[in-house]
Amino acid sequence: MTMRTRTLGTTGPQVSALGLGCMGMSALYGEADRTESIATIHAALEAGVTLLDTGDFYGMGHNEILIGEALRAAPAARREQALVSVKFGALRDPDGGWSGYDGRPAAVKNFAAYSLQRLGVDHIDVYRLARLDPDVPIEETVGAIAELVEKGHVRHIGLSEVGAETIRRAAATAPIADLQIEYSLLSRGIEDEILPTTRDLGIGITAYGVLSRGLISGHFTADRQLAPGDFRAMSPRFQGDNLRHNLDLVEALRKIAGQKGVSVAQIAIAWVLSRGADIVPLVGARRRDRLTEALGALDVTLDAADLAAIEEAVPAGAAAGARYPAAQLAHVER
Repeated sequence: MTMRTRTLGTTGPQVSALGLGCMGMSALYGEADRTESIATIHAALEAGVTLLDTGDFYGMGHNEILIGEALRAAPAARREQALVSVKFGALRDPDGGWSGYDGRPAAVKNFAAYSLQRLGVDHIDVYRLARLDPDVPIEETVGAIAELVEKGHVRHIGLSEVGAETIRRAAATAPIADLQIEYSLLSRGIEDEILPTTRDLGIGITAYGVLSRGLISGHFTADRQLAPGDFRAMSPRFQGDNLRHNLDLVEALRKIAGQKGVSVAQIAIAWVLSRGADIVPLVGARRRDRLTEALGALDVTLDAADLAAIEEAVPAGAAAGARYPAAQLAHVER
């Protein structure tokens, strides 16, 4: 496996071709092993992964503390190569509930102060509002991050799950390095307007959910019992007939993967990699074996025939069910 590099847009940093999404090490997918999580982060850094993605609300700060611990324990050379992307703004309560998003300038600076402390770093490499605050113009939120850039607390400004118009307004306010948004074989909604807009403006894409929360990993089965608190228990794509339909798509993909001698996860990640050098897939591995499998996607080359076969097996719009429950979709721009 040879780790390639990509650039987050025209204003962003150069990063590894795959990034590590650390959310599952702290929240939403059941219990995770802290020791194994840190070992996985170290293994990713050792393999040449440079981009670590988190959110200050993942486990109410737990994920940032975990990454900070992993970075402190990593060899100096690996620690220095790590670039941390942080989402902020999601409001939580002591019971773990969600209370909307806060993009006010004062809140932006407050969130950043706590993230810097929990991570144990002197700057955040990419900083972004997790979801648009409907009560605060994006210009005000981005302007506040730009002030943090001027003071050296943040290196680059990012966006998350916003539509084309918001992207253009944000980019007119300050340089935007990257948009983080869901993109996979089962979630291709960005292709119509969002991806052309980011490419027109020179903004990179950090693609999360490339395995659709494990649905197209090749490891998920219809009889799997999800742990308490697992987000997928409420996800429409994992329910009843939707799940059975979506797993049929996985089996069609498995046949193509088998012909190439690779895993389902590897061909799904390789497909996202094939969509353009401006797209950096995030893999949500919580264990070293899953990380090793995901990294194998870097050695998968998809030719025109492969891509056509994948398109036939899993055409755009083929997924059954929305990618989020209705209440959460209300906070997502498209």
